[in-house]
Amino acid sequence: MAAGGAPSWWGERLLRRWPDDDVWVLADRAVTYGELREQVRSLAATLAAEGVGRGSSVALRMPPSLTLLYALLAAWSRGAQVMLVEARSTAFEVDRLLGICEPEFVLTAPPSSPMARYLAEDVPFTTERRATGRPAAPDVCLVQASSGSTGQPKVIGRSPTALLAELDRYAALEGMPVAGERVLLLNSVIHSMGLVGGVLHGLNSGAQMVFPARMRAETMVETARATESSAIFGVPVHFALLARSAPGAVPSLRLAVSAGELLPLRVWTQFRQRYGLPISPVYGTTETGIIAADLVSGAEPPVLGRPTTGTEVDVVAGELRVRMARTPYLWSDRADRFQDGWLRTFDRCDRDPATGLLTYRGRADSMVAIGGLKVDLIEVEQTLLLHPQVGEAVVVFGDVIEAYVGGDVALTAADLANWCRSRLSDYKVPKLFRLSPAVPRNANGKVIRDREILRRREDTDAYDNH
Repeated sequence: MAAGGAPSWWGERLLRRWPDDDVWVLADRAVTYGELREQVRSLAATLAAEGVGRGSSVALRMPPSLTLLYALLAAWSRGAQVMLVEARSTAFEVDRLLGICEPEFVLTAPPSSPMARYLAEDVPFTTERRATGRPAAPDVCLVQASSGSTGQPKVIGRSPTALLAELDRYAALEGMPVAGERVLLLNSVIHSMGLVGGVLHGLNSGAQMVFPARMRAETMVETARATESSAIFGVPVHFALLARSAPGAVPSLRLAVSAGELLPLRVWTQFRQRYGLPISPVYGTTETGIIAADLVSGAEPPVLGRPTTGTEVDVVAGELRVRMARTPYLWSDRADRFQDGWLRTFDRCDRDPATGLLTYRGRADSMVAIGGLKVDLIEVEQTLLLHPQVGEAVVVFGDVIEAYVGGDVALTAADLANWCRSRLSDYKVPKLFRLSPAVPRNANGKVIRDREILRRREDTDAYDNH
């Protein structure tokens, strides 16, 4: 039986495209492709001495670093399957994930100190060979866990063919950075947009990735200006920081791209006023990679853009589905999500029949019934977000509607109850408000929407609206 994992040419293909003297990334300093290739060769030899080869399964639990990227590419060049583990995950979360995936090797580096660079250059790590490990799944080179924002994480496997097809979709996307352009990359390098749309697209296209020393608005703006970056890639929280920062011109900037979750219209508007350009959407899932985007029209949220080249979508009963050649889920039966070649995204969308343009309308699982009446929790969230002192809101349902609100410390739950009562039918008004400066997020930086997880989080204020 053929070994699982990835063919060794997969990793090598991405490393051979550009001359040694070309710049690969800019972090503390400029790193060239020649140095990248040497670092990957050296680390691949180390992994080979440990027994890593075609069909091996390797987990990387490292903070954001060049070492992490070298290890990823080195393992791929050995024909191994790589599982990316969020370094900020708790021991419980890591043990649960390793118990599901059972990798043969685990490369672990200590967490970064609070004063460390966002992307460290060199981190020491240890290699553990696990007696209970199992070989790579057939034709899977990358294993990721979904964000878990709505519950338990799902383990997802992607093949070299799927990743190369996604890189082709990025390359064909109008407005995407090309060779010679620089991208200030704020997305996590182990999650889909940062890894594929950022690091791997850079290797494929010749665009150079730039990393700021700190995730502070002033540092981000100064880094973009000093490196003459053409684009900024990030998630909504990054753009919210930038929109609130002191004005700072970045003359080279032509593109801002947000992914990961829906960008609030307020942030989109503030950023455009401050920097003179809109924030463009890239929409996708961990399972599929990029699905839709619009980098040129400047459309306002909640527009997601048109499906990318080669992506087949359908809207069934208001919910977006994506055609896939095979199930993306590993070691679990997810017939509720993948059936007959179609993946349910659980995102409700409108699709313009003439243009194909997709517009986001909330989660398919955000509808609840109260006393026989339907309530869309997204509608309640959007009402809360209209309050001038509210920055973030998550609304969930258990026995009653509960609202987790991040905003001004002077805000009270009674204020919010009155605000909602003035704008919503009584049965839609949350019965419980929990207030803090920011809503809870998981290790990936995404908003948590699982009620049980939220309940376990310490709250700073609670208001019973019975």
